[in-house]
Amino acid sequence: MANSKKPSKQQVYTLLVEVGRKAGDGLPEGATGAALMCYASGVDEAEAVRETVAILKQADMAPLDVTGYGTEEERRAQGHEIGEDEQALMQRALEENSVIVSQVSPFFGDEDRDDRPPLH
Repeated sequence: MANSKKPSKQQVYTLLVEVGRKAGDGLPEGATGAALMCYASGVDEAEAVRETVAILKQADMAPLDVTGYGTEEERRAQGHEIGEDEQALMQRALEENSVIVSQVSPFFGDEDRDDRPPLH
């Protein structure tokens, strides 16, 4: 029974997290919330989402919604172009078993929340 457990295979998932306002969140004055582009490691996308939400809450952010775009391989299969900078951030998230926030796009006023930052 020596190796009855398979080692878990961490992957990195691209997530777009919409956050609302909360005291101490660090968003600009007048912002009503923001979209955060994140790279998060996990054995599956559900774990990556849970970890990302937990870390953002610890950072005094107020996560409202998470959209998953899958792994690098899944994104490439969908035709997404992934540049060297983005690959480096994904690799860092994998190596550190962490969540990397690569972009913060604040919302102001009554902006259309479906106008999300583009994936490369």
